[in-house]
Amino acid sequence: MNQIPDRASFTPLDRRKFRDPAVTADGAARAEVALERLDTLWINTGTLCNITCANCYIESSPTNDRLAYISAAEAAAYLDEIAQLGLATAEIAFTGGEPFMNPAMLDMAEDALARGFRVLILTNAMQPMQRKRVKAGLLRLRERHGERLTMRISLDHHSRELHDAERGRGGFDITLAGADWLATNGFRMAVAGRSCWGESEPQARAGYRDLFEQRGWPIDADDPASLVIFPEMDARVDVPEITTACWDILGLQPASVMCASSRMVIKRKGAPAPVVVPCTLLPYDAAFEMGATLEASLKADGGMFRAGAVKLCHPHCAKFCVLGGGACSAG
Repeated sequence: MNQIPDRASFTPLDRRKFRDPAVTADGAARAEVALERLDTLWINTGTLCNITCANCYIESSPTNDRLAYISAAEAAAYLDEIAQLGLATAEIAFTGGEPFMNPAMLDMAEDALARGFRVLILTNAMQPMQRKRVKAGLLRLRERHGERLTMRISLDHHSRELHDAERGRGGFDITLAGADWLATNGFRMAVAGRSCWGESEPQARAGYRDLFEQRGWPIDADDPASLVIFPEMDARVDVPEITTACWDILGLQPASVMCASSRMVIKRKGAPAPVVVPCTLLPYDAAFEMGATLEASLKADGGMFRAGAVKLCHPHCAKFCVLGGGACSAG
C-alpha cells in the first residue's frame, strides 16, 4: 500500500553546505554547469495558484504573489531577444503558480506559437483552465498550431487518495475532468507525477498506465517526457554537495543538467522589470539572478556564476537535477 510521505522526519541540512559558491563544505571544488544551448526558455507567469499544496517547492497559493504576473509585452521582449541573438531555442515553457491565473496566458502562448516555437504549459487542469474563455482560447491555439502545443497536467499520484493528500480533497476528480476535456479535444498531453509515495518507478508507471488507459488519454506512460516523475524537493533536507569529481563518480556529464539547456524569466513583486534565473527551481534567491536580459545572463559573472556558467550551490541542484536526474522541459 502506498503511503502518504512523512515530511516531519528528516535529517536537517548541514548549515555548512551550499554557502561558498567556489568550494563545498569540505573544501572541494564546487561543480558548475555552462549553458551549452538555450533549448528551453521558461516563463514564470506568477506564483498565484487556485490551490495550496502540502509541499510546493515554489510555495504557490491563492495568496502568494511574490512573483507577479508577467505581461505579454514583457514575455515578447525575451522572444524578440532570442531572434536578435540567434539562439537556437525550440521551446517556450510556461509555469507558475497556475499559469491560467494570469490573464495574459493565452496571448503569450499564441505569440510564442506564431513565432514557430513549441509551447509547453504546466497546469493543474482545474478551474482556471476550465473557464469557458480559456477553453475557447485553447481550442483556437490547437486548431492553429496543432501538436506544437503540449499541456502538461500536474497529477501527483495515479490514485485519488494520494493525489488529494497533496492537493486537497476533491482535486483529483476536478483535474481528471480537465484532462478528459483536453483528451476529448485532441490536445497533445503529458503528465507530471511525484516520486514520494514509496513505490518504485516501474510501479508508478504501471499505475499511471492503467489510469491513462481507463480515461483514454493519449499519453505513453513509459516515455519519460510524456510522464515525468519528479524527485521530491525540500531545501531543509540534507543532501550531498556536488563537486567537480562527482561527474566521473556518478558517470554524468554537466550537459545532462537542466541549466545546461534552459533559463527562466521571473518578475518579482514590485520589481520594475523581469530578470533571468538559471532554472525553474530557484525563483526566490536573489543571488541566482543573472540579469534583466538573456544577453546579460550569458555573461553573468561573480557570486553564483562564472562567465555565464552556474555554480551548483543550492540543495535543489544536487537533489533534483544531479542525483535525482530531474528535468522540466518536454524532451
